[in-house]
Amino acid sequence: MLALALIASVSYARHADTSSPKIIELKAKRFTFTPGEITLKKDEPVVLRLSTEDVTHGLSLEELQIDATTEPGKVSDVAITPRQTGKFVAACNHFCGAGHRNMRLVINVVE
Repeated sequence: MLALALIASVSYARHADTSSPKIIELKAKRFTFTPGEITLKKDEPVVLRLSTEDVTHGLSLEELQIDATTEPGKVSDVAITPRQTGKFVAACNHFCGAGHRNMRLVINVVE
């Protein structure tokens, strides 16, 4: 009986690991995101892990319900599950200097 319980818990742990969302690291730096373009799959959960080392930056995209801010030396995780396909452009929504207006991240969502 105990052996069966152990097998079941190991099986559950393996299953839980495979269903973890993909993590995509995004670095914000005046006046760019790295990478500058990412591709996501429709209906597949992901975590966008946003960080910066210079000044406070934001990331905003209404269509994919993204609204995040990150401060120097800190990390902000944004969990999303894209529900529509297309090409979207996210922007820094926290003024970070003269080039702020051009700070964009292209997000492609595919089937």
